[in-house]
Amino acid sequence: MFFVFCYNKIMATGKERTFICIDLKSFYASVECRERGLDVMTTCLVVADPERSDKTICLAVSPALKALGIPGRCRVFEIPKGIDYIMAPPRMQKYIDYAASVYEIYLKYISKDDIFVYSVDEAFMDVTDYLTMYQMTARQLSQKIIDDIMETLGLRATCGIGSNLFLTKVALDVLSKHSPDFIGELDEKTFREKLWDHKPITDFWRVGNGIARKLETYGMVTMRDIAFGDENLLYKLLGVNAELLIDHAWGREPVTIKDIKNYTSTTHSLTQGQVLMSDYSFDKGRTIIKEMTDVLCLDMVDKELVAGSFSMMVGYAKGCPLPAARGTINVDTQTNAAVVLIPALVELYEKIVNPKYEIRRVYIVANNVTPEDYVQYSFFIPAKELEKDRKVQKAVLEIKNKFGKNAILKGMNFEAGATGRDRNKQIGGHKA
Repeated sequence: MFFVFCYNKIMATGKERTFICIDLKSFYASVECRERGLDVMTTCLVVADPERSDKTICLAVSPALKALGIPGRCRVFEIPKGIDYIMAPPRMQKYIDYAASVYEIYLKYISKDDIFVYSVDEAFMDVTDYLTMYQMTARQLSQKIIDDIMETLGLRATCGIGSNLFLTKVALDVLSKHSPDFIGELDEKTFREKLWDHKPITDFWRVGNGIARKLETYGMVTMRDIAFGDENLLYKLLGVNAELLIDHAWGREPVTIKDIKNYTSTTHSLTQGQVLMSDYSFDKGRTIIKEMTDVLCLDMVDKELVAGSFSMMVGYAKGCPLPAARGTINVDTQTNAAVVLIPALVELYEKIVNPKYEIRRVYIVANNVTPEDYVQYSFFIPAKELEKDRKVQKAVLEIKNKFGKNAILKGMNFEAGATGRDRNKQIGGHKA
């Protein structure tokens, strides 16, 4: 998360600011109900791909199903058999289009410079300088935006209001769902009054189950416990993240939206990853590595980036006693040439993965990518071959950009276990 990266670089400003965070309630399910003319609050609907097994995770569950005790990110088989519900196949492009329409509504009230889109269905806004202009309280302005979303798009939204980004998020996650108007509001004082003893501690932003278990071992189960806990112990348990948690326990957070907008990472990487639909043998996994490396190379060519270091993580199938296989390979020059990188990453795969076990997850990362200011040639591959490879990559990109990702394919895309053709039809791993 961004806040971890820049936290130690930010100094709190003297002026107290007011932030809001708007979240679209059960967003994917709400869109599907809206498209069908149904009320998301009374309709039992899940967004999940019926073509996958019943172990697939539901992308969204309507509030009507949640009211029956169905968790928001359950697997299809976990929904009790006696419940009648609609299964809506995911339509990612449709959700992106709706999210863009919501953003247009935000822009009616707030400048893009004061908006930070946190996810497809959630956005932070710094409304400090707008309250005087509109002659409204933060609650009134939030309500106006929420009502506009409902009237324009038929989507329900909730909102958190806070004096910093952390409190805004906590007000959204913890308080808004219990408020009659679905708006929660916090400052440092009310945070300590209302939520210092709140349980479970995992309800708070950035406190996951792993951190909670570590803290519970030492008797820390609330934010009050952390605020008055042994700081040396917290740093021993959590490292530098302890500073963030201690400040959050007191309701403090110095990072602002302006800081986020001004942040520039010193390093960049590109990643290709997928969770396979079934367990793959070692040989079928090799095909996946070729496909993913090819896509990564095209992405680098398209962005005019090169890299000299590449990492791989391969997760084994359930029941395997081995941890995920990990490794890094360095090539002799920074490049984006498929003719160089596909053999190199296949070699890395064969080196780090145990062929006795099936695999289920694969991630490939181009580390520390840099602009392709000029092409450097490999000592081991003739320049003429590299130039040919580059011309092919450029031609392939041009065709794909014009006619679609499946307009031109390679032989490996038709090998047993290849997933490239199906993935080209997806957005974020789901149907477009």
